[in-house]
Order: sequence, then structure tokens, then C-alpha cells
Amino acid sequence: MARMSADERRESVIRAAIHEFARGGYYGTSTEAIAKRVGVSQPYLFRLFPNKPAIFLAAAERCLRETRDVFAAAAEGLEGEEATLAMANAYARLIAEEPDKLQMQLQMYVTVAAAEAAGDHQLGELVRKGWMELWDTVHVPLGGDVKETTTFMAYGMLINTLAAMGFPPGHRVWEALYPSARIEKQAEPE
Repeated sequence: MARMSADERRESVIRAAIHEFARGGYYGTSTEAIAKRVGVSQPYLFRLFPNKPAIFLAAAERCLRETRDVFAAAAEGLEGEEATLAMANAYARLIAEEPDKLQMQLQMYVTVAAAEAAGDHQLGELVRKGWMELWDTVHVPLGGDVKETTTFMAYGMLINTLAAMGFPPGHRVWEALYPSARIEKQAEPE
């Protein structure tokens, strides 16, 4: 069996960290758990990343980038309502198929709040920067309309909250949240 390069191990650590931090949060996740999931020792883990905050930052950055990539790919070549629908459906698929991404997002927000309260602004700066890049990714296909972008992002945060609370697909809380359902209802003859 071929040995993994440091870059491949680093990638494995980031994937494992997303999973572990999504489940236990920053404060409830040990670097030992991450190392164990990857199959490396803690000392080796710290050769790849200088400390636990650096691992969390890498995981948070990856999560935000992958979400941006999902929105950008879905909206490519589309504008307005078509872009909204495509991005909403792509995001719904993302959080359904990769629940760790949703949980990691929520853990980022909780961790930022705790870190900011303790006077540590590094994570908050990274997450705010990533969130603004996410905003910009959505803003352009929505025609640069601030109200439309705000509405889209607000619905996304509500979807995050409802999904995190475990409302199953098909539950009545979802009825007004899916643009495709809204469009299909409008298209029906009266």
C-alpha cells in the first residue's frame, strides 16, 4: 500500500475535522479524536497543523468554500428567480446528502460567538470573510439586488435551523421555504 503524502494526510485531517467538529463542536472535540479518525498520531497531526485552532480554521474555511462552490455551480449562466431556484435546490441537496456541512456551519457560528466573547477575533474574522464571499457568490446571480440576496440568505439560515432541529422532509414547516414549490403552485391552472 502506498504511503500518503503530507498533502494527502492534511486533506484527510480536514475531512476528519469537519466530521468531528460537526458532531462535537470546537470545545467538545479533541485533537486525539481527529487523529484517531485519520489514523495518525497526535504528534503527526501537529506536524501538519500547528494547533487545534488551525485545524478548526482549515475545516471552517473548507466548509465555507465548498458551500460557495455549490452555489456558484448551481447558478452558472442563470439570473434572478432561475438562479434562486437552482441555488436553493442545490443547497437543499448539499445539506441532505452531507449533513456534516450543515452541522459544521452551525458549530462555526457558535464557536465564533464564544471566541468573540473571550476576546479572540481570529476565527470570527475568517468566518465573516468566508460568509461575505458566500454572500457575494449569491449576490451576483441575483442581479446585485441587496433585498433579494438578504432574503435568500435569511431563508438559508432558517433552513439551517429547521434542518438542525430535525424536521423531516415533507413536514409542513418546509412548505413555504422551497422556491420550486412556490413556482409550481403559481404555474398550476386555476
